[in-house]
Amino acid sequence: MKFQFLHAADIHLDSPLIGLSGDLAELFRGATRQALVNLVDLAIERSVAFVVIAGDLFDGDWKDYATGLAFARQAGRLHRAGIPLVLLYGNHDAESVVRKRLQLPDSVHVFSARKSETVELSTFGVALHGRSFARPETTENLAATYPAPRPGRFNIGVLHTALDGREGHAPYAPCSLEQLVRHGYDYWALGHVHGHEVLHSHPHVVFPGNLQGRHVRETGVKGACLVTIADGVVRAVNLVPMDAARWAVAMVDAAGCTRLAEIGDRTRAALAPLVAEAEGRPLAVRIRLGNADGLGPSLRGDRDHLAAELQAEAAALSETIWIESVHFPRSVSATDDRGQALAARPDALGRFAEILDGLPEADDVRARIRADLQALGRRIGAAGEGGALPLSPDDGDALIEEARALVMQALAGGDDSDPSLDEPETGPTP
Repeated sequence: MKFQFLHAADIHLDSPLIGLSGDLAELFRGATRQALVNLVDLAIERSVAFVVIAGDLFDGDWKDYATGLAFARQAGRLHRAGIPLVLLYGNHDAESVVRKRLQLPDSVHVFSARKSETVELSTFGVALHGRSFARPETTENLAATYPAPRPGRFNIGVLHTALDGREGHAPYAPCSLEQLVRHGYDYWALGHVHGHEVLHSHPHVVFPGNLQGRHVRETGVKGACLVTIADGVVRAVNLVPMDAARWAVAMVDAAGCTRLAEIGDRTRAALAPLVAEAEGRPLAVRIRLGNADGLGPSLRGDRDHLAAELQAEAAALSETIWIESVHFPRSVSATDDRGQALAARPDALGRFAEILDGLPEADDVRARIRADLQALGRRIGAAGEGGALPLSPDDGDALIEEARALVMQALAGGDDSDPSLDEPETGPTP
């Protein structure tokens, strides 16, 4: 027998997308809902045997019933198409209270949080095993409670887990890859980690990644795995894009540039392939201008003007591309591999570097630091003979930039490790 199923996880329905405002927020509003619609569209189009969601369907407690109803509508579509939906609740779902009050179609099975259980789909000879989170901070090895594989069935383990530790992700439901491989199942449908990974083949151990990127550190294609089974063997695991909007980072080397027009040309060249890859989706791009000292302090200091100019350049490529922000990573330039690796690290050091890199764009931080510097200047001046030390807002911005660059340079220069380039998670704990 040959059949296909869809493996998705970490939908985070109605999650507030981080770092968006104005027109950009409008472009991305509803992206998580549309990604779920895309998943159901594909399931119906391909007449898949069933759909699996391995946790974090929701993003915590709902603001109102609209979130639950959006899911119920899609579950209803699957029900009318005769496609079972099997899911478990992860750490974010365990935070949701309102979801417990909505009735779902009979074709939807939610794994119990009290103990592991098995669902059989006899038409396809499949047995699915799983257990939901009872509470957000679940540190028990849930996989150890899963039953033995059922003879004569294609056995699937559905599990929301950080395995034996995933950088940037809370260590929930810990277990080892070796433990899963030895358990005897044919496929492990995992969730919790937001990057797509096939960790083992035959048996397959797979993270599909999240269905929709939620911020600028979740770049690139996001989707679900379409799994093909023939004669009880996994024949293919294909990541199919489901995201309704996309995030990207464009590295632009500004070395030798002294005019805005030159930056515009290089920016367009960097954005063109990203626009092509997005295939018409709304695209939010962070511009990282390396080696940009030649632009001069006036242009560098007016980031809003620079972002607006680059947005105009981007509009020549697509009406759905938006510049999320412009960064001047002095120690993380387009030609500095070690600096890029530091900023991309999926651990606390990489997150610290990202925070530092974003300081010049954080208006609340800028205002607070400028006020503190001005107060310090007045105190220094009062103690001397020259009166208050004059510090304009632009001077404050320049000092913030210099301090940030010095720390970034020290971090990049003092780290000789070989960091992973996996995309780290930021924002709410995944």
